[in-house]
Amino acid sequence: MRLLLAEDDRLIGTAIQQALKDAAYALDWVLDGESALSAIRTHSYDLLLLDLGLPRKDGVAVLQHLRQSQQILPVIIITARDSLEDRVQGLDLGADDYLVKPFAINELLARIRAVSRRHQGSGHPLLGNGILELDPLTHTVTRGETSTTLSAREFALLQALLVRPGTILSRAELEDRIYGWNEEVESNAVEFIIHSLRKKLGSDAIKNVRGVGWMVVKGN
Repeated sequence: MRLLLAEDDRLIGTAIQQALKDAAYALDWVLDGESALSAIRTHSYDLLLLDLGLPRKDGVAVLQHLRQSQQILPVIIITARDSLEDRVQGLDLGADDYLVKPFAINELLARIRAVSRRHQGSGHPLLGNGILELDPLTHTVTRGETSTTLSAREFALLQALLVRPGTILSRAELEDRIYGWNEEVESNAVEFIIHSLRKKLGSDAIKNVRGVGWMVVKGN
């Protein structure tokens, strides 16, 4: 999953950035509201973490703009504003969740997973295609009776494929989901990760469609 963080506090932003990277999320980070809207116009994101007290355009204005333009991008507000009025306003404007600072990173990760499940139309935490079953909480994948723990990159790539079994994703689309702006991507990185996954899960776990990309098949 690729997330956008709009947070002007560099200390908080750095902590969130590292925690999400460790949890296998690709993250882009901007420091003001105008940059957040610009990033959303030019990139595809799975979720926005939005501070309310942003310079140039505050978080309320960003959220209003997104919802008025029919953007369905999931939004979790992260803010120090803890009054009931602020929480009600944020949710009524279209935020999917509201988290008050300071918060535990584990709670943020749990809320990201919960919001993502709701937008995927499933209350179940596991992703699968009838052959593979991926647990986002433990980063383990099960095939048959065998469970395997994945590295952060392996998890991110397999998650991207299992969100929509049967859909072909190109190299660029996979890179977009597992790497943030400032991360260097080697030319054969996707192939290397897929090779590693096939060694763990079987050569038929991920199918290559020559000249197009990769997919996991829809199981029964």
